[in-house]
Amino acid sequence: MRPNKIHQYTVWSFPHVRNSSTHIGIARRADEALSVRRRARGIICGNMEAEDDGRGIMIEDDDEICANGTTDANHRPRPIISGDQLDVEAYATLYAGRTKITRLLFIADKCGVESMQREALRIAYDEIKKGENTQLFREVVAKIDGRLGPKYGPDDAWSRAVDRRAELRKEKLENELNAYRTNLIKESIRMGYNDFGDFHYAHGQLGDAFKNYVRTRDYCTTSKHIIHMCLNAILVSIEMGQFAHVTSYVSKAEQCLDLDPVTIAKLRCAAGLAHLETKAYKLAARKFLETGIELGNNYTEVIAPQDIATYGGLCALASFDRAELKSKVIDNVNFRNFLELVPEVRELINDFYTSRYATCLEYLKNLKPNLLLDIHLHDHVETLYEQIRSKALIQYTLPFLSVDLQMMADAFKTSVSGLEKELESLITDNQIQARIDSHNKILYARHADQRNSTFQRVLQTGSQFDQEVRTMLLRANLIKHDYNLKVSRKQH
Repeated sequence: MRPNKIHQYTVWSFPHVRNSSTHIGIARRADEALSVRRRARGIICGNMEAEDDGRGIMIEDDDEICANGTTDANHRPRPIISGDQLDVEAYATLYAGRTKITRLLFIADKCGVESMQREALRIAYDEIKKGENTQLFREVVAKIDGRLGPKYGPDDAWSRAVDRRAELRKEKLENELNAYRTNLIKESIRMGYNDFGDFHYAHGQLGDAFKNYVRTRDYCTTSKHIIHMCLNAILVSIEMGQFAHVTSYVSKAEQCLDLDPVTIAKLRCAAGLAHLETKAYKLAARKFLETGIELGNNYTEVIAPQDIATYGGLCALASFDRAELKSKVIDNVNFRNFLELVPEVRELINDFYTSRYATCLEYLKNLKPNLLLDIHLHDHVETLYEQIRSKALIQYTLPFLSVDLQMMADAFKTSVSGLEKELESLITDNQIQARIDSHNKILYARHADQRNSTFQRVLQTGSQFDQEVRTMLLRANLIKHDYNLKVSRKQH
């Protein structure tokens, strides 16, 4: 038996193998040579020699886990799922409505790859032609600038026809709404404002759409009407980037009693996005983790199920402690369904929990280019990555009195000098209680003096008790001598 090996591969490498009988195809290898099968007391890997640790569990030698992220010279790590260039067409199919177009235009602006730009603009052009937003159509045509040929150029005839239909439609809606307001029929007025909101939203006039959706509030007669109004206001607020409104209308909707599971899931997602925008990563993680699987593809006009796994997983890694990560993420049966849609995020969470920090950080490095193209996550990638890496460094040093910086640098695949700078920053911020021996390249932990801390707490408790007793004696003496009564008589 080799030292520094933890022979509980089935328990620690993939915790969800033992919790669910449905997720057995999780061990992926580059050469597709291994076939993993569930057994009552472990995992037996076919076509490979295995060794028995003496307790009836067969351990695949290549896949043994190394403690605290360290590896053998002969150890071959599990293959990293490469961060391939984003498949724009497949990505676009995850979304619907205006957010599909906005995400495609964001990719075209940020990717810096000509082929991706053209693909994103082509799909956006085709998608816009299905709607009625002529202003956005002109913007896309200007971005294309003739690079996709005459088929994807200006279409003045289409624009004029759409604008003409829009004028007629608007005039009709105004006449109908005026008639409804004259008759004072609340339900008809609500429907009229709602139709006006839909009209403005379809034509890209988000401010006017929001105003009309909100005006329906005074004419809502049932809780379903209120929920419908809130969801419309949330949708437009997310499009405008007004996340304060999102939080407000999520709270209003949650006060309704008869919420169905799909609506609850939508509200969780909207709240998660609002917390993400304000960099409240822990709150965002909780909301995404609470999102029910009932959501499915019912909210693609805002978010895809894959996004829930990515946003929730990264926010949890950046903000949860080890116990929370285990109970709320890894053992979360509901969230596991979302994680199965994004294997890279699932694997990096498992690697982080099992102290395979180098592999976890490698996954993050490969995912980074595509995450920077996400319209909601791009501003937070650097911050989240920095917090995840800091947590990994803190967790690595926590169990030890001293750590060899060279071994730690090997575990994190970085240089000793770079590692020293990171540790210095964490020590300065009081996140690690330690000191660095720069000559011998050793990190020494500064553990608190428990004896002295206990004496200090006892003295503090004694002083507090003494003060409370003196206060009680003073009050008792005042009552005994009727001091309050005498003072009140003198005042009269």
